[in-house]
Amino acid sequence: MSIFCEALKQKYDTGNEKCFCVIFNEVHAQRIDKFLAKHFSKFTRSHLQKLIREKNVLVNDKLVNSSRLLKMGDRVVVCVPRPKPLSVAPQEISLDIVYEDEDIIVVNKPSGMVVHPACGNYDGTLVNALLNHCKENLSGINDVLRPGIVHRIDKDTTGLLLVAKNDKAHLGLSNQIKFRSLTREYKAIVHGCVCESGVVNKPIGRSSKDRKKMAVIYRNSKEAITNFFPIEVFEKYTLVRLKLETGRTHQIRVHMKFLGYPIVGDKTYGAKNEEFLLSGQLLHAYRLKLDHPISGEHLEFERDPPQEFVEVLKQLRCSVGF
Repeated sequence: MSIFCEALKQKYDTGNEKCFCVIFNEVHAQRIDKFLAKHFSKFTRSHLQKLIREKNVLVNDKLVNSSRLLKMGDRVVVCVPRPKPLSVAPQEISLDIVYEDEDIIVVNKPSGMVVHPACGNYDGTLVNALLNHCKENLSGINDVLRPGIVHRIDKDTTGLLLVAKNDKAHLGLSNQIKFRSLTREYKAIVHGCVCESGVVNKPIGRSSKDRKKMAVIYRNSKEAITNFFPIEVFEKYTLVRLKLETGRTHQIRVHMKFLGYPIVGDKTYGAKNEEFLLSGQLLHAYRLKLDHPISGEHLEFERDPPQEFVEVLKQLRCSVGF
């Protein structure tokens, strides 16, 4: 059981962080990140790993990494920085809000909108719009550039996105994603004829050839699983439904390219010569299924693809006489 230690507070607390001490009393050695996830259930495991990376965790007064194995009697000190004032400016940007209550928001993100500020995109993002809409009512589990963001979709991907308005809701939604009880489904138009359903279970990591891209690789990668189902097959294209089991960066786009069915309009992973003039890839997050993180009520949301997607689909249907 974790306890707050006043002596350690005096030693480590600078006024900008709060420190906790945990003594490891288990017989079998255990990775420190797993141990902390068990004892600090308020935080996600990724947040705890970030604390370790940023030198906020000590074992017997020494800095460690996430793979450090704890032994009986080890004294673990965790220093949690106090929240920093938000450095992202609220902006009056229109939001297509599908659902909202005091705990969560579901928005329908348009193509071209970045989810949160990052290098090269410091304004005009979904977070800027959310800060204007929600004021300070967004979870603080992620850093100051990503308040409320539970999961992301790419800049040129459209569709449904979940946002948490408080830490309890954020943790509840993160756990549903972790344990794969939250359903995220997409529609896409891809190159080629996909005649059968299937699953891609291939790990994804940063490409060794181009650090701006992701790729199917087997070292320094993470498990990635995508289910795909053909809906309509045309002469050179297929409308597919995709269901995520994991949520890696660019996962659907990388997996479909790996299969030989790149997404139409994908400027990073797609075909060199596109038949259609498009603003981005024809990939749309159309369905979410989840249990409300506070009330437990089962919720389902669905939104049709945007007009650009629909127009291409009409052309394909006309070409085969639909």
